[in-house]
Amino acid sequence: MSSPPIIAFDLEGVFLPEIWIAVAERTGLPALRRTTRDEPDYDRLMRERMEILERHGLTLADIQQVIAGMEPLPGAVEFLHWVRQRAQMVILTDSFYEFVAPFLPKLGWPTVFAHTLEVDARGMLTGYRLRIPDGKRKAVEALRDLGFRTAAVGDSYNDTTMLAAADQGILFRPPQNVVQDFPHFPVARTYDELRRELERFLCEIAEIA
Repeated sequence: MSSPPIIAFDLEGVFLPEIWIAVAERTGLPALRRTTRDEPDYDRLMRERMEILERHGLTLADIQQVIAGMEPLPGAVEFLHWVRQRAQMVILTDSFYEFVAPFLPKLGWPTVFAHTLEVDARGMLTGYRLRIPDGKRKAVEALRDLGFRTAAVGDSYNDTTMLAAADQGILFRPPQNVVQDFPHFPVARTYDELRRELERFLCEIAEIA
């Protein structure tokens, strides 16, 4: 019997709009538009974000107010339903439980591995706690060690080690700079294209059985 499949997905850019871009648009602070699609160094990016929030007096509650008005990407819920009928899945995100919690019922309560924020008495973001450095890659490697055949889907620099650790890595709607830096990963621009890539992966597993 072949190893069972499991699919690991990034969250923002795959199922959700980019939260920080939405905050940038709501607050009129374009510097907050920078994401892991632009900056490979996650710690540098988060430090920059927290400095901007502190400078402008924006609290966690202000960010959560923006998040409360956001919805999953068009077609995301239907695509998730399709995936669940065919394989186990997990969402691996470098976002934070304080940000993503409102989306979980909208996405059908998927399993999500995220990080946590540090917040002071004023409600200001002062830091963050990673579950483990490079957690996306390590999660996929652990799933492989547990006997699963793995596919991974993401859109940003911080997803590429996860994609490389999987049996099949797929870029979904990535910016051109990520495509140029990682040309060996197949690219899907729509959920229909992503379905076809995942169907190919699942068919290969079935043929091995």
